[in-house]
Amino acid sequence: MSQAQPRSAEAVEAGESVAPRTNLVVAVLAFGGIVVSLMQTLVIPIVPELPSLLHASASDAAWAVTATLLAAAVATPVMGRLGDMYGKRLILLTSLAMLVAGSVTAALSDTLVPMIVGRALQGMAAGVIPLGISIMRDELPAERLGSATALMSASLGVGGALGLPAAALIADHFDWHVLFWTSAGLGAVAALFVLALVPESKVRSGGRFDLLGALGMAAGLVCLLLAISKGADWGWGSGTTLGLFAAAVVVLLVWGVYELRAKQPLVDLRTTARRQVLVTNLASVAFGFSMFAMSLVLPQLLQLPKATGYGLGQSLLDAGLVMAPAGLVMMAMAPVSAFISRTWGPKITLMCGAVIVAAGYGLNIVLMDAVWQLVVVSCVIGAGIGFAYGAMPALIMGAVDPSETAAANSLNTLMRSIGTSTASAVAGVILAQLTTRFGSVALPSENGFKVVMGVGSGAAVIALLVASFIPRRRVAAPASVTGAVESPAPTPSR
Repeated sequence: MSQAQPRSAEAVEAGESVAPRTNLVVAVLAFGGIVVSLMQTLVIPIVPELPSLLHASASDAAWAVTATLLAAAVATPVMGRLGDMYGKRLILLTSLAMLVAGSVTAALSDTLVPMIVGRALQGMAAGVIPLGISIMRDELPAERLGSATALMSASLGVGGALGLPAAALIADHFDWHVLFWTSAGLGAVAALFVLALVPESKVRSGGRFDLLGALGMAAGLVCLLLAISKGADWGWGSGTTLGLFAAAVVVLLVWGVYELRAKQPLVDLRTTARRQVLVTNLASVAFGFSMFAMSLVLPQLLQLPKATGYGLGQSLLDAGLVMAPAGLVMMAMAPVSAFISRTWGPKITLMCGAVIVAAGYGLNIVLMDAVWQLVVVSCVIGAGIGFAYGAMPALIMGAVDPSETAAANSLNTLMRSIGTSTASAVAGVILAQLTTRFGSVALPSENGFKVVMGVGSGAAVIALLVASFIPRRRVAAPASVTGAVESPAPTPSR
């Protein structure tokens, strides 16, 4: 009776085609995440020229950056909820379509209004990364889920790091419109890959979309982020800035009361109040802050003139190339992050990431005299961010129902964005106050940069302390995320 049995077609398919298909799904989703995160650094090379390119004042031209931030903040949780309700692949494709439409609009623009419209549409694609993580939870085998979600989460930093040198290279050698035609092409390729290779998840929450909740959340977030991002221009004590902060508090409080009473809320605040979700989101704010501090300080140090005594006199392209290895390190840390999460739990991975980031900024305070030193520093910080960004979705998915995955991951991504926006504002204030004279120009001083690095290190320490309050309990849901059980979600039949 020990005679070998012929393998069924299902067994053949399971043994020979599932792994390659899984690899393709992971690669396509990660590529989509990198393409979307490129939007963060796409316009950096042309920011100084935007007023003349768009025939607008400097303050008006800055809306080409601010519009993307605001649109992304609003769209990320909305798209996550829509993905849970109507299908994550469908909403992911919709997000990529908005990216393409926004890129084409910006590529055809020569004035301010269409550029702002195009950049806002690009920002509305920010939900691709949390949607991709949620698709992975629904579709991948447990043994691949940890490393795949870590890679997808890290694509946020990978795209930003790789995008700067690529954008600088294009801006130096071609007309600036080519930047947006390139992003349109990449978005279209990502959409075609998703359409051809990524299956639609059958995990749906159903229900009706909470339009009033979406409008309330959008109003509150716009007030908050507008005050943070424009406060330095308007004055932190101005009536406009203080009024926006006050409006944000009032609107978000009223929105929270409404969401608690709604039968089918946009954001289930009871779920977000669970200790593991709440603490992870708070840690995400601190990590978002730390990540952006590196992106703000190191390029400036690299580009300031050598005559200052601390600048390294590099071009924007060279500065981008120095930052690029950090993105590759983030990607390389994905399987390491998954291994630690699988062995000791994602809480430990998150705390390790916080320690590494804090150490990286501390290292930066004493190593800032040569290009190679900044490469080393950026890679150390990138490794820590890779650890942390790999652990966050594991922690979130370990505490929520599969039908809430996209919305929960989207809210976590929003928390990171709030952290980066706050970092930009705080670092801007510090560098504006601690200056040195260089000829007739006031430049950020060496001490100013060191203070920002110290603040970045402090934010990572805060993230470490916050993460220590995450429960150590390992239940079925988080085990599926870290690969400790057979499948990420139960199926109705075998």
